[in-house]
Amino acid sequence: MISGSIIRFLKGVKKNNNKAWLEANRSLYDTSKEEFLEEVAAVLNGIAAFDKSYLNLTPKECIFRLNRDVRFSKEKHPYKTNYAAYFNPAGKKGAGAGFYMHIEPGRSFAAIGLWDPPPAHLAAIRQEIDYHLEDWKKIINNKVFQKMFPNGFNLTQRLVRPPKGYDESNPAIEYLKMKNFVASRSFTDEEITQKKITSELVNTFKAGAALNEFINRAIE
Repeated sequence: MISGSIIRFLKGVKKNNNKAWLEANRSLYDTSKEEFLEEVAAVLNGIAAFDKSYLNLTPKECIFRLNRDVRFSKEKHPYKTNYAAYFNPAGKKGAGAGFYMHIEPGRSFAAIGLWDPPPAHLAAIRQEIDYHLEDWKKIINNKVFQKMFPNGFNLTQRLVRPPKGYDESNPAIEYLKMKNFVASRSFTDEEITQKKITSELVNTFKAGAALNEFINRAIE
């Protein structure tokens, strides 16, 4: 369960993004961090129940640090305003598609798929979609998938013209123009702090597991 203390702490960080405030609220930080770790552990156990490749993964291998890397950024606030975890059999830095959970007041969400793949992986995924379009459509048109991800894919980055080697008349062209393969589900602060959130997150990820398998098969 994600308690209200996590939301309170993250709201505090957003209003007071500095080391002095964090040190003055160290107990709230420690409590919220521990609670998030427990939630990540519970979600990870749920994922491992339907995908055995996650059995040896530990919660700490999935969690991103609160501290921001400000060395090469114009944004100099020292802390992120969210807690996040990425579930991949190789850990949060692993290549390939996985499951992502993001806890942030007013902006919490769960996501599946692969964001910003390198050129070689992007080409492989496009080829897999082109060769196995019916399998791809079966996954994304599944009723459970569409229920969990009603807004479909994130299309903020998409080619205007067909990628090299493909024609506009290709029946898969709307998918071949995609540069990212991510679908997400948003949660309100009230939803994210409900007792059933762990099962909701696990069921959301389970609904997207076939998409991850398709993508990972392509790049492997």
